[in-house]
Amino acid sequence: MPSLKEIKGRIGSVKSTLKITSAMKLVASSKLRRAQQAIQSMLPYERQLHAILQDLMADYAAKVDLGKIPESEGMGGAFVAGREDVRKVALVALASNSSLCGGFNANAVRLALDTIREYRSAGIDVTVFAVGRKMAEAMRRVGVNPEEVPYEEGTLDLVKLSEKPDYVHSSVLGQRLMDGFVSGDFDKVELVWNHFVSTASQKATRETFLPLSLSETGASLVSEEARKGLFIVEPSTAYQVSELLPKVLKLKVFTILLDSSAAEHAARTVAMQTATDNGEDLLQELTLDYNKGRQQKITSEILDIVGGSLK
Repeated sequence: MPSLKEIKGRIGSVKSTLKITSAMKLVASSKLRRAQQAIQSMLPYERQLHAILQDLMADYAAKVDLGKIPESEGMGGAFVAGREDVRKVALVALASNSSLCGGFNANAVRLALDTIREYRSAGIDVTVFAVGRKMAEAMRRVGVNPEEVPYEEGTLDLVKLSEKPDYVHSSVLGQRLMDGFVSGDFDKVELVWNHFVSTASQKATRETFLPLSLSETGASLVSEEARKGLFIVEPSTAYQVSELLPKVLKLKVFTILLDSSAAEHAARTVAMQTATDNGEDLLQELTLDYNKGRQQKITSEILDIVGGSLK
C-alpha cells in the first residue's frame, strides 16, 4: 500500500487536474452555446436558399419542356453535371486545432483516410484540403501533403479557418473548389467532417460537394408553380441561377465549417465533463484510502503506547 505521503501527493495532483478540467468544461460550454446559435441561425437560411435554387431549376426545366424558352448555357450545368470518368477527386477534410475533445479528431481522420484509400485503390488521384491543425498533421504522417489555397498574395490559413469560421475566408475555399471543378482539376469534390447531432452525439459525415445535387432537400419540396413553369423571373431564370448557384455552394462550405465547430465544442464539453467526473471519483477513493491509512497509523501508535505502559 502506498505511504500516506504518496497518497496525499496524488490527492493534490488530482485536485489540480480537476481545476483545469472544470475550467476547460466551462470555456467549451460557453463556446458551444455561441457555435450552436451560429449553426442554428445559418441552417434555415442555407436550406431555404437551396430550395429557391431548386425551384428555379425546376421552373426552367418545365419551361424548356413546354417550349416557352430555349435551353441556356448559363444554368449552372458545369456545377450540376457529373463526370462519367472520375480520375481526380478533391477531399476537404475538417478537424480541430487542438486535442482534449474525445474521439472528435480521430473519427474525422479515420473517415478521411478511409476515403483516400477507397479512391486510391480504384486508381483515382486524391487532392486533400486539410482544415484544422490535427487533420493536417494526420495527413502528413501518412505521406499526404495538404493542398494550399491562394489568397491575397499568399495562402489561406486553413488552421485559423477551423478555429474561427467566417464567410469571407470560407468563400475563398469554396471558390477554389468551384474553379478546380470547372477547369477539370477535379472531377469530384467531397467533404468530410463531424456533424453536430446533439451535445452528446457527433457523427463523422461524408458528402459530395460537387457535382451539386439539386435533390438534397427532396423533390417533393419543389413548389407546384415551379413544376408547371409558372414563375415570372426577371431578368431571366438563367441570370438568377448563375448568380445564386455560386452563393449556394460557398454558403455550403461556411455551413459545414460552423457545423464542425459546434461538434468540436460539444465533444470537448462532454470530454471535460467525463474527465471531471472521473477525477472526482478518483479523489473520493484516494481520500478514503488516506483516511484509512491515517486511522491505521493512529491505531498502531495507540497500541504501541498501551503496550509500553503495560510493561
